[in-house]
Amino acid sequence: MPGHGARSYAVPGFALRGAACCLPERCVTNDAFIAGLGEKAVADVTAMTGVQARYWADAGQTAGDLCLVAACRLLARLDWPAHSIDALIFVSQTPDQRMPATACALHGRLGLPPHCQAFDVNLGCSGYVYGLWLAAAMLGAGCRRILMLAGDTSSRLIDPRDRGTALLFGDAGSASGLERCEDAAPAHFVLGTDGGGARHLAVPGGGFRTQPMEGGETLFMDGSEVFNFTMRAVPVLLRDTLEAASREVREVDAFVLHQANRFMLRHIGRKLGIPPERMPINIDRFGNTSSASIPLLLCTDLAPRIVGGPSRLLLAGFGVGLSWGAASLTLPPLACAETVAP
Repeated sequence: MPGHGARSYAVPGFALRGAACCLPERCVTNDAFIAGLGEKAVADVTAMTGVQARYWADAGQTAGDLCLVAACRLLARLDWPAHSIDALIFVSQTPDQRMPATACALHGRLGLPPHCQAFDVNLGCSGYVYGLWLAAAMLGAGCRRILMLAGDTSSRLIDPRDRGTALLFGDAGSASGLERCEDAAPAHFVLGTDGGGARHLAVPGGGFRTQPMEGGETLFMDGSEVFNFTMRAVPVLLRDTLEAASREVREVDAFVLHQANRFMLRHIGRKLGIPPERMPINIDRFGNTSSASIPLLLCTDLAPRIVGGPSRLLLAGFGVGLSWGAASLTLPPLACAETVAP
């Protein structure tokens, strides 16, 4: 867990230039679940998670499709030609297909050059921070511009009879443009894993340990174990990251946390003394969008701040794996932070 020999990484020389998100057109409100789960069950889950609505992909619409729309908008807003992109990273636990990597398919759909590296990262809740860390390291190794796409269509994994997951998850895709910047302030990362808890949030089937006919291709979540993990790990993770960056809570403009559960987020905020206005929560409108939840916060609630001027942010993702990651960033004004429809 964080705090027990947590290792931090200071990464110089990169900047986040812009971000864009894409939401499916179909908005599903909680009323859609009353017939199957009952009014009381829906009310109880809503009171705990805070989710009032979420966006779900249509049949045949994938995380790759949503990220493609976001990427096209972002590249246009940044005025980055395709040939200037040195790497494409696709972060998702709902790839378009088993093979090839969705990143390779997106490379072709975006018309990126042959010298552009493309690969997938199979992470969810912590995936955006891990993707930033990978991109920062690659920029330090010689890449000039990186397109990081993060998105999930978790609705495809949900059993509508499971009250613990059916109301919680939404779908979204995102694109972030990162660029080498020699005079940028260092970013500080803290990352970790507790694989002993991997079974607590998993899709047991769909890979090669089980055969397709055995089933198990819906999401299983042990809510109490995940809740306990979050309460133990995340406050320490945030403190470790603040210490690594030599910052106090009052010196952070916004804490951008993975949108796992409204009750948990508010509890963490109170525990660390974070004013509510500096820890935005949008899970009520979008649900838990897995790897896309952090960029979705950037492109909705925080967009005016991060486009209007420089900002000091602390990003944190945590959950499936079990894994966690946080980043303390000092950002220049972004050229783009917006949400689009397919």
